[in-house]
Amino acid sequence: MMAGSRKLVLVTGATGNMGRAVVDELLGTPDMAVRVLVRSEEKNHPVIRRLRKKEGVDFAWGDLTDAASVERAVAGVDVVLHMGALVSPLADTLPPALVEKVNVGGTRNVVEAIRRQPNADAIRLVYIGTVAQTGSRNAPIHWGRTGDPIRVGYNGHYAATKAKGEAVVAESGLKHWVSIRQTGMAHFDLWRTSGPIMFHNPVNGVMEWSTMQDSARLMAGVCKDGVPTRFWRHFYNIGGGVQARLVNHQFLVKSMDAMGIRDFRKILRPNWQATRNFHGQWYIDSDRLEELVPYRHFSLEAFFAELPKHIPWALRAFSRLFPGVIHKQIKRMSEAPGGSMHWIATGDKIHTDAYFGSLEEWRKLPESWDDFTFADPSSTPAGLDHGYDDAKAKDQWTIADLRQAAEFRGGRCHTTELGDPYAPVDWECSVGHRFAMSPNLYLAGGHWCPQCQTDIDQYEKAAATNPFFAQVWPGPSAGSAVS
Repeated sequence: MMAGSRKLVLVTGATGNMGRAVVDELLGTPDMAVRVLVRSEEKNHPVIRRLRKKEGVDFAWGDLTDAASVERAVAGVDVVLHMGALVSPLADTLPPALVEKVNVGGTRNVVEAIRRQPNADAIRLVYIGTVAQTGSRNAPIHWGRTGDPIRVGYNGHYAATKAKGEAVVAESGLKHWVSIRQTGMAHFDLWRTSGPIMFHNPVNGVMEWSTMQDSARLMAGVCKDGVPTRFWRHFYNIGGGVQARLVNHQFLVKSMDAMGIRDFRKILRPNWQATRNFHGQWYIDSDRLEELVPYRHFSLEAFFAELPKHIPWALRAFSRLFPGVIHKQIKRMSEAPGGSMHWIATGDKIHTDAYFGSLEEWRKLPESWDDFTFADPSSTPAGLDHGYDDAKAKDQWTIADLRQAAEFRGGRCHTTELGDPYAPVDWECSVGHRFAMSPNLYLAGGHWCPQCQTDIDQYEKAAATNPFFAQVWPGPSAGSAVS
């Protein structure tokens, strides 16, 4: 419903890095009114205290896991921007049941609340997914697009629940939903990131970044009039395009320089960094989102130029003058519980195998950067095989396409007639599980068997019988042989 002459937009996850930027962008957009769903215990959160001083913000006090408070928040809105979730690295340290309750159950509550509105078909639901849903994609499979296999990493509770939440949205029957998978988002608090997760990211991995400013502009854009009808009921990758495609060692150079560290090789060691089990890819299809809802205006180059202004001068000066001290601090962090060197020192085979392949593979990594080969992955897009003619529009899909896709996944399509591509049909996976799923989610979303796709213990078995999934499992290493 319009708030006066303005659209009313509900934002979940308003205290997160993306959420706070989105709220600010909406407040600066004419004809937009904002409602935020906030837990009562967050009333004194700095972001909420700031927002309470602004005009045009309505507060719905409640919790994503409480259906009644979600329904109150949804009542009367025109758009729901659902960014609220427990995210990594926190989500991967919490009980999986709690992460599922928030990320999947909360999404289900949002969908059900919209369904109960008298104008449900008119309400827009924007679900924020994640690049982590498609997992580790080191070269030479570093080019990705929607429709690639869902594939979570070890200990990937966050990615698994975001994939499940995406399925809830895609199978909702709503007329105006979209799933937008967020990539690495460059924001001005990145310099605060520390802890074990800093050792999970392969130096030779890749990422097509987006900036906080562009992500916020996109969210405001999907709320406006004039969004093409063909935009809805689909899956997209956020990305900054060619200028935002970096190898992780290139990102390290730029981000460390902003913090006053002229050479990251003085503070890190190559065998501290994981060589797999971390998400990231360059996108074949990110320009498609830009064409439908233009949002790119704050480049990664502009971000790095601005970043030093948001880092305390004293920290930058100290880092520049005393890199040896920083090196010792980071070394201790790598040796602390959860750190990569702690896994090696304590014989933690599970984590060592997940992030390095094996102890033997870790031992092959050089200790000195002088012996490390920095990757330069191919800049020529090369997509995975989806097992059917994915150039076809959805309204051109046939039973033959569905059967061909199912066979490439080692399974079967048991449906004899294809009507609405958004309505569930009957499938069987390569290990015999029967399930219902819409062709849209199966083909365009890259989802496959709900029982197998987020259960990493089943991946070896699945890859042996599912050529579609075998393209990404176990996946290549992003390590470096001694030169």
